[in-house]
Amino acid sequence: MKKIRLVMSIALLATVIFLCQQIITLSLVNQADQQDYAEINDIKYGLFSINQWKIKLSAIIHEEIAKFDVSGDDKKQLKPMVEKQIDKLIDNVYEKITAANQKSFKGKVKQAFIETFVDMKDVKAGIPGYADDVIKLLERPNTKTQVKGMLLERVEDYFQKTFENQDMSQVDAVIVKLGNHDISTTKLLLDEKITRNIAAIYSKTWLMIGLSALIFIFGFFSRKNLWSSEYLIMVAALFALLIAGVTTPMINLEAKITEMSFVLFDQPVAFLNQVLYFQTKSVADVFWIMIIHEQIQMKVVGVLMVVFSIVFPVLKLLSSVGYFQGYKFFRKNVITRFLVLKSGKWSMTDVLIIAIFMAYIGFNGIISSQFGKLHTGEEEIVLLTTNGTSLQCGFYLFLAYAVLALFLTEFLSHEKPVKETEDANDGEEIIEEALPV
Repeated sequence: MKKIRLVMSIALLATVIFLCQQIITLSLVNQADQQDYAEINDIKYGLFSINQWKIKLSAIIHEEIAKFDVSGDDKKQLKPMVEKQIDKLIDNVYEKITAANQKSFKGKVKQAFIETFVDMKDVKAGIPGYADDVIKLLERPNTKTQVKGMLLERVEDYFQKTFENQDMSQVDAVIVKLGNHDISTTKLLLDEKITRNIAAIYSKTWLMIGLSALIFIFGFFSRKNLWSSEYLIMVAALFALLIAGVTTPMINLEAKITEMSFVLFDQPVAFLNQVLYFQTKSVADVFWIMIIHEQIQMKVVGVLMVVFSIVFPVLKLLSSVGYFQGYKFFRKNVITRFLVLKSGKWSMTDVLIIAIFMAYIGFNGIISSQFGKLHTGEEEIVLLTTNGTSLQCGFYLFLAYAVLALFLTEFLSHEKPVKETEDANDGEEIIEEALPV
């Protein structure tokens, strides 16, 4: 029965190692895809981009100009505007004539004649008729075509003078990577790819954790007479969990405006998935960022983090192997005994896990609180915000390592009797353990 469990444990370990490699590979690919998605949806290329506003407004204005017509209700609304403009035009002309006539004697005589024989009220009384003539002129097909062309020309001239010099090299690189599609198709392809990868990563993560736990369950049934091979299998499973835990992202920090929409000239204007902030980092990523930082404090924190999250666990696992095998050095050495039997309460693994969890709670709360202030109850503007902060597979893998490592220590915490004998050849003490090898 025990040999069957050993064979099953070996098969489980092989599967765990394979899943570890798959999770790391998929996570690295997905991490890069998520960074690309955040970049291509960055708010600086959308809501905060003058060029994007120009494109949207240009389309609306072109459509409104194309619909330009003078008939029915439009004619009724247009006539008062035309009359007002004609009235202003008559006043401006009269003011300019008066100003010009004041410059000479002859002009003053002309002005006196105008004031005597020309009544401006009579002139303005014909404004409604003038407006009707102007509208009739606008109703002609040729005139409408000329007016539309003139308006479009003025609009194009305006938009040519309104632009923003943006560096689009990163967006272009993402588009090329996804197959040189248009930006909308690229966003859709990225979203679909990320969704597939996340589903695959999490299914493999839960399977890896479950199989690792099953290995320890087999070891639990053999704890009174544990073979070296069984113990090594458990240590190897922990190594796989640790490697996957520190090399895959532990937390995603994301804040974005899911939708901002309003109506302009009866035309909808919308900006979707505007990313304000996004970061996805693993322990290894954070260590590298800190270690290359200019400030010495950051370098120190980075070193401490990698010591307690990587170096310390590795030394502990290696020491436990030597201790289990009954080697005299590991059994008698103060440091290795501390690492194997007493380091649990001094380990920073639980502190790291709590720190990551609190960072998740903290960022989640801050972002949700601040985004709540952006929501508006006005019907004119719809603003939907999303807090995408979430724990990632690296956190759960590292947590599984930490929990199972505590069980591993329990296998060694209750030592069996040790009998010391004299070797007949060299007189050195050796240790005979009741533990089977």
